[in-house]
Formats: sequence, structure tokens, C-alpha cells
Amino acid sequence: MADNLDEMGRFAEPALLILTSLASGSKHGYAMIKDIEQLSGTKLGPGTLYGALARLEQDGYIAPLPFEERRRPYRLTELGRTLLEKQLTNMQNFALAGLARLGLIRL
Repeated sequence: MADNLDEMGRFAEPALLILTSLASGSKHGYAMIKDIEQLSGTKLGPGTLYGALARLEQDGYIAPLPFEERRRPYRLTELGRTLLEKQLTNMQNFALAGLARLGLIRL
């Protein structure tokens, strides 16, 4: 199981987008695609989405819920929430350091 998204290689960005989408509640694939596009401007293709979902489920960061008609929703697990919080905090610290170096804020 990966301790951070860096170990997920090329799946890191889609994984972060998926975890962030699921932080607001369970969703099925199409709803995640739409939410991620609205949230970040990134449109994930079905292959990218479902590949990342499989990896996140395998690593225990998300869990499938019972089918709703033909759609399978997923939810964020506690482990996934912890990973997302860690990654977003790291990104926030990096962004703040960058803004400080630009002279836009003082730390």
C-alpha cells in the first residue's frame, strides 16, 4: 500500500482528483468525471478514471458501494481521507512557500 501519491507514478494526479471528488460524498464514475471537470478543469477519460479507481480500491483508499441500477458508486475510506489530507497539506505548504518567494505573502 502506498503511503503517498508519489508512489503511484503516473496515476498520482488522477488519484488526487478522484479522492478530492469523493471527499464531498460517494459518487459513481460519470458523476466523478463531471465533478472533477468542474472542480479542476481536467476531463478524465473513462480508461484513466477506471484504472485509477481500481488502483485506489486495491490500495484501500476507496471502497465500492452496492450498485445503483447499473452504476457502481465509490466512497472515500478513512485511509483515503488521511492520504488526501496529507497530500493537500503538502501542496498547500508548497504553494505558500512559492507565494512567499514571489513576495506576494510573508510567512
